[in-house]
Amino acid sequence: MAAEIQPKAQTRKPILLQRVEGSQEVVNMAVIVPKEEGVISVSEDRTVRVWLKRDSGQYWPSIYHAMPSPCSCMSFNPETRRLSIGLDNGTISEFILSEDYNKMTPVKNYQAHQSRVTMILFVLELEWVLSTGQDKHFSWHCSESGQLLGGYRTSAVASGLQFDVETRHVFIGDQSGQVTILKLEQENCTLVTTFRGHTGGVTALCWDPVQRMLFSGSSDHSVIMWDIGGRKGTAIELQGHNDKVQALSYAQHTRQLISCGGDGGIVVWNMDVKRQETPEWLDSDSCQKCDQPFFWNFKQMWDSKKIGLRQHHCRKCGKAVCGKCSSKRSSIPLMGFEFEVRVCDSCHEAITDEE
Repeated sequence: MAAEIQPKAQTRKPILLQRVEGSQEVVNMAVIVPKEEGVISVSEDRTVRVWLKRDSGQYWPSIYHAMPSPCSCMSFNPETRRLSIGLDNGTISEFILSEDYNKMTPVKNYQAHQSRVTMILFVLELEWVLSTGQDKHFSWHCSESGQLLGGYRTSAVASGLQFDVETRHVFIGDQSGQVTILKLEQENCTLVTTFRGHTGGVTALCWDPVQRMLFSGSSDHSVIMWDIGGRKGTAIELQGHNDKVQALSYAQHTRQLISCGGDGGIVVWNMDVKRQETPEWLDSDSCQKCDQPFFWNFKQMWDSKKIGLRQHHCRKCGKAVCGKCSSKRSSIPLMGFEFEVRVCDSCHEAITDEE
């Protein structure tokens, strides 16, 4: 199997260790403090809270800090204990947490965006702070000087942000379904290319710097693997959810991709499997199997005295076909289709047991 899907509930259940409560409104982000029994959270109620586990087993707030605006996102670097917080007013506020996590000291503020900050990445190796906002703008600052190094305007509000330290490429997914790749220099950026494979907005991005693969999840229920390093331009579609993809996480040591969907499902994809590339959908004015005209092909409808048909696409060969010539359905795990998808009749007959 290309993905390990559990359609039924497991008999074993996770054990609830602790429930951390206290925020008055939505908690937009929370991270576990490595090597500490602690959690950092930011909320719409304008608070930043650090929760540490006490000897009693309960989590108590060791830090309660009120910000001037609702907290939309954050980035925490455990090595330097640097906490960068994105605010609803477009500001990024930076703090250093004390070694005992009982105090946070203000460092600087970045006037990064004109509206709500949506994502932040702190790059320790370069001392850069990358961010996106609802103003459709990507920017990066020097964390040492606080100086704005550059920016780029995206086609839509960004909803995914990843960065490759070695090549200094930044990946930005937006709500239009596009993924933009920029090459960052010290004070300028260059547009490398844009990927468009989703029919819905990008909801999550995940980057594998070893295999050089980018994963994008979308509201169209799909995940696309973009093989940027090995086979440049190769794109493989993964269909394992019945609702929008909410989040992605990648385990490099096992080469497993984990996707979480709005359908309540969690899918574990084995990315060590050799897969077939998703074909491009071909354009045609008539069915490429029976030559029946599609409904917009008025000339052929008039000449043949036939009513136009609706266009579909075979997920295996990508040809434009009518409903009669693509009446079959099949799952194709090696192409990432864990659910049954539309295939033309000839491809359905050719699908092997191995596929």
